[in-house]
Amino acid sequence: MVRGEQTHRRSADAVCSIDVDDLPEGVIVADARGRVVAVNRAACRLTGVDDDVVGKHFPDVLPFRDDDGRDWWKWLDAYGGLRIRSRQPECSLYLPGGHELLVAARFVRRPARGGDVVRVVVTLRDAAARARLERSRADLVSTVAHELRSPLTSVKGFTATLLAKWDRFTDDQKRVMLETVNADADRVTRLITELLDVSRIESGRLQIHRQVVDVPARARKIIEGRVAAGEPEERFRLQVDGELPEMWLDQDKIDQILGNLLENAVRHGRGTVTIVVEPVEWGVAVSVRDQGEGVAPELASRVFRQFWRGNGRRRGGTGLGLFIVKGLVEAHGGTISVQRAPGGGAEFRFTMPAGTPDFG
Repeated sequence: MVRGEQTHRRSADAVCSIDVDDLPEGVIVADARGRVVAVNRAACRLTGVDDDVVGKHFPDVLPFRDDDGRDWWKWLDAYGGLRIRSRQPECSLYLPGGHELLVAARFVRRPARGGDVVRVVVTLRDAAARARLERSRADLVSTVAHELRSPLTSVKGFTATLLAKWDRFTDDQKRVMLETVNADADRVTRLITELLDVSRIESGRLQIHRQVVDVPARARKIIEGRVAAGEPEERFRLQVDGELPEMWLDQDKIDQILGNLLENAVRHGRGTVTIVVEPVEWGVAVSVRDQGEGVAPELASRVFRQFWRGNGRRRGGTGLGLFIVKGLVEAHGGTISVQRAPGGGAEFRFTMPAGTPDFG
């Protein structure tokens, strides 16, 4: 028997059109006299209370304290104060023992405008989620600061030197310094592009512009770019198996996916990097394989998280590439996974559904 159903039968004051146990956040409802009339599973899990608190006075079963040790229920003054009050914004509160929760309250009045408070609906969230968000933001700031500092220091140093001592350098020396400045500017641009991609993925604002895309041709182009940049041609192998269906994809984003996966294989893997393109029942599958150490099975679920670099080793990059790849693949309606390659090393395999220009 679910607690929400029990409490609905116990008190007519607990009026809800849905089972409160269906709600992801903790919910506790107090009546006009401060007695608990409803509590859901999430609230019991977060606070450690059971459904036997129904009928008891709220501050007796949940003696929340704020950062200064004050009694939250007392300063909330749910049934007094201004009659236009409708809610108490979320704040950090502590249970005995120091467990922190994020708590908010809503006041239900009859009549709705200026009436007496007939119910107080308290919602609870685990503060660990906020701590994770704060750590993520701190990681982002730290990463951006670190990745920007090095190229900008280089740009500043070379430009200041050229401006101060232009006539002392030969044309060849000037060219080397300007090429370095250009490369560092490209590095900054890539970082900003990655951050914008992360923002669009997290906010759901990523747009897909579909057109017919020859996936093997795009893979070949990415390989040619790596070779032109100085990688040995024999390091890369492209394998196309079977007849591929017509694919309507965002060409720029497919290039970005392939480019990031190839970069990851070159940076973290060893030996030959193989791209395999093959048809599957509902579209096309692309596998990027290397011959390095591979990814341990227990780490497979983490590699697509932001800032993941593997085993704490920093080998360059922001740690955002695979997170972006996953977001771009899923924006197409596809899936991506990592496993051990047939010949050892890591294999990143993504599938894209065949469709029309209006697909998705």
